[in-house]
Amino acid sequence: MPDDAAAERAAAEEESAFSHPPVDPDVTAAYGGHPDQVIDFYAPRDDSPPGTAPLVVVLHGGAWRAPYDRAHISPFADFLARRGFAVASVEYRRGPAEPQADGTPVAGRWPDTFDDIAAALDALPALAHEALPQADPRRTVVTGHSAGGHLALWAAARHVLPADAPWRTGGPAALRGVVALAPIADFTVAEKLDVCGNASLQLLGGEQRFAERLPYADPAFLLPTGIATTIVQGRTDDVVPQAVAESYADAAAKAGEVVGLTLLEEVGHFPLIDPAADACAVVVEEIAQLAW
Repeated sequence: MPDDAAAERAAAEEESAFSHPPVDPDVTAAYGGHPDQVIDFYAPRDDSPPGTAPLVVVLHGGAWRAPYDRAHISPFADFLARRGFAVASVEYRRGPAEPQADGTPVAGRWPDTFDDIAAALDALPALAHEALPQADPRRTVVTGHSAGGHLALWAAARHVLPADAPWRTGGPAALRGVVALAPIADFTVAEKLDVCGNASLQLLGGEQRFAERLPYADPAFLLPTGIATTIVQGRTDDVVPQAVAESYADAAAKAGEVVGLTLLEEVGHFPLIDPAADACAVVVEEIAQLAW
């Protein structure tokens, strides 16, 4: 496909994904004192008896940058709830509100972004028990898109973090699995490809800190996890290219772990979270295969 046609299709995909109005949650609960330390809960839109609906944890993308919050993924959260899942959509601290000198937003905060994901996942069982009585926490799946896909993989790998990492846990999380959607899953490859304008470099504090912080932050370093993991990736994604997902899957294989890699033809970056797109239905099926 010519470049101009590919760009036109990608723009149409993004426009469609962002065309849906935000969907208000049923309940919002705080897991910390900062305004961004909250979780939106969506109850399953069916007659699920108490304690029976799988719990899907949603981590939004946006290159860990301040302008992109959980509102843009709320239609996807609602889409999951309308298919019988209990949903917890996590907000977290992203880059500072003040942009760089060139006007570009800064990606992420070290260590705040990681502090928040760890704190949210640790607080989730108790908060979900109160907010979503329909949820069965024994059937929890974590999903995330783009930068949120990175955070989903990272959240499932905390037990293999370096021993001095403040977020390390004593054992694997009680998860049925992870479904990472076009994740920034290998920071070294992402930087070579200039994914999201060097967002992962910024997240880790710049060139001087990048290499030393990789083992604490990069999912490609945190293998094997022992937790079922699937990546869903569009083949025509020009935001987070397929090569990033493939590199993570290769690293997992070298570590003795099989990571599922579902590649979707003629699909870019945003249809994975667009309720109007067929790709979104594929994502829900991948989640269901792990959750039910």
